[in-house]
Amino acid sequence: MNKEPSSPSATEPRQTPLYERHRDLGARIIDFGGWWMPVQYPTGIIEEHHTTRRAVGVFDVCHMGEVHFRGPRATEAVQRLVTGDIGALAPGRAAYVVACRPTGGIVDDLIVYRLDGEHLLIVVNAANVAKDVAWFRENVGTWCDITDASDETGLIAFQGPQAEAALQPLTTSPLGRLTRNDFLAAATVAGLPVAVARTGYTAEDGFELFCRASDAPALWDALLTAAATVGGKPVGLGARDTLRLEGRLSLYGNDLTDETTPLEAGLGWVVKFDAGDFIGHDALLAQRAAGVTRKLVGFVMTGRGIARHGYPILDGAGARIGEVTSGAPGPTVGKNIGLGYVPAALGEAGTRLQIDCRGKMVDAEVVKGPFYKRGQPAAAK
Repeated sequence: MNKEPSSPSATEPRQTPLYERHRDLGARIIDFGGWWMPVQYPTGIIEEHHTTRRAVGVFDVCHMGEVHFRGPRATEAVQRLVTGDIGALAPGRAAYVVACRPTGGIVDDLIVYRLDGEHLLIVVNAANVAKDVAWFRENVGTWCDITDASDETGLIAFQGPQAEAALQPLTTSPLGRLTRNDFLAAATVAGLPVAVARTGYTAEDGFELFCRASDAPALWDALLTAAATVGGKPVGLGARDTLRLEGRLSLYGNDLTDETTPLEAGLGWVVKFDAGDFIGHDALLAQRAAGVTRKLVGFVMTGRGIARHGYPILDGAGARIGEVTSGAPGPTVGKNIGLGYVPAALGEAGTRLQIDCRGKMVDAEVVKGPFYKRGQPAAAK
């Protein structure tokens, strides 16, 4: 995930509050959607990936966007924007949802957090902050107060099977009581005021910690020290991508776009048709009734080759039927894996496909479900 710069100059990448920390750690830093971000540290992407799977990884996600909705109609406003059942979302709970165009196309995939009855927070994908805030205000800007707090908010992810054990000594809050998608709106970690959510984007257990942007460096330092006690380390964008892909977690701009619907993307479970008249409701209802004509599938490469974003997908007769939206080696599963849209009739597990890897036709097979499930042992090397 990335984020468009909101500064007057769109040519000079922005820095998160942790930029100097990444430089000091020897990270390889790239321009990622208008932000200088660490793609990897000296130990490399594969080791960072495995560290997150076996211990804990610490991720700078300060480039993400945070938008607050406040007022008596805040719930009504958010419900109008997203596909989930926001009225049923209790304080201290979060929900993964999508926001749609009237056509059903996806504006963004989001996490909604309810702080109290009249205050909700939406975390938006970094590349979409300006677009999303404009969309929110265009559609429900008169319903409640909408505040873009992205620049003053820091966000650090602490992910992996040892995350709770490593984080608990830094806080008196009982982390073991938090289940998936629970969060504490007011906690203290390493002496700093934070919100702690049991959410993440790695297919592992873990937490995401919100703080003041000015506190992010001190929080980062404390989290790195805590992670080191269990063998953890900082992790860059490269491993973040392979981790989410193994868990079959979609990436906006690749697997999800304005031209794809949640039903096509396998996200029908986040579309609650009875929740309210959200934008895109009628279009999605009609698509559900008619049946989708294409679907996002996961596949493994059965031949020698790596699928990359944009590579053509071919059917058994060699006809182009789609293209790869995400693809990479899966370090834990020990296979080259990918995602892409194909005609619905070719979306069943076991269907044979071919991927055009720069002119080389490589066999692939559609598989069901995520490539990796939490606790799955790493494939033998």
